[in-house]
Amino acid sequence: MATAPALGSFDVDRKWRLHSRVALRPEPFGAMAYHYDSRRLNFLRSPDLVVLVERLGDYDTAAEAIATIDEKRRPAFTRALASLAVSNFLESA
Repeated sequence: MATAPALGSFDVDRKWRLHSRVALRPEPFGAMAYHYDSRRLNFLRSPDLVVLVERLGDYDTAAEAIATIDEKRRPAFTRALASLAVSNFLESA
């Protein structure tokens, strides 16, 4: 059974952005994210998550960006961002 990523390494009160060495390729389910340094591939399985990740750097904190998501979906989106941060698909701005 897979464990959830540690939220402790993802501080929602910091500014985050898509890593400069990550490219997003749009797909019907959301997007594929490719990290050029690690050669890792990640699937963003929600178009809303793709928009959030693309616009993350426009906000002063990740919490502000997450606040644009429907309240019921925020915990899942926070976990998704934490997972992306732990795997270096996001970087602190």
